[in-house]
Amino acid sequence: MKLYLILILITLFSCVHKASAKEIIVVANTSDKSIQLNRQQIRNLFMGGAIPYDLHAIALSPDNETRLIFNTKVIGLTESRIQSYWAQMRFTGRKKEPKEVGSEAELVEYLKNNEGALGYFGTDVDIPSELTVILTIN
Repeated sequence: MKLYLILILITLFSCVHKASAKEIIVVANTSDKSIQLNRQQIRNLFMGGAIPYDLHAIALSPDNETRLIFNTKVIGLTESRIQSYWAQMRFTGRKKEPKEVGSEAELVEYLKNNEGALGYFGTDVDIPSELTVILTIN
């Protein structure tokens, strides 16, 4: 029984380490290639706050692994806490949540076709040259 418990704990810790080890790249479709945002500004944008640039956030669907990593590393909240926050914001009409797309491939296409759109990827996605890398998060 102890062996099974140890194996389960090792598996859980290795999954958490794998998820936290993946880098996140934040990219935007913008003509201003000099834009650089910090983690807090990216967090503000995805949580409905203001930043000094005309950018709008596009998020991956809640079941996407890259979104889980982004939420952990940038937003600092779990998916359920983020969903609760947006439920409150919708109810009060104060803020509008980011548009969601289903996959990284859809996100690439959306970003390429919409000026001012900003999204995030893992390092396993090829970033088209017309998009600007805003921030890389280890």
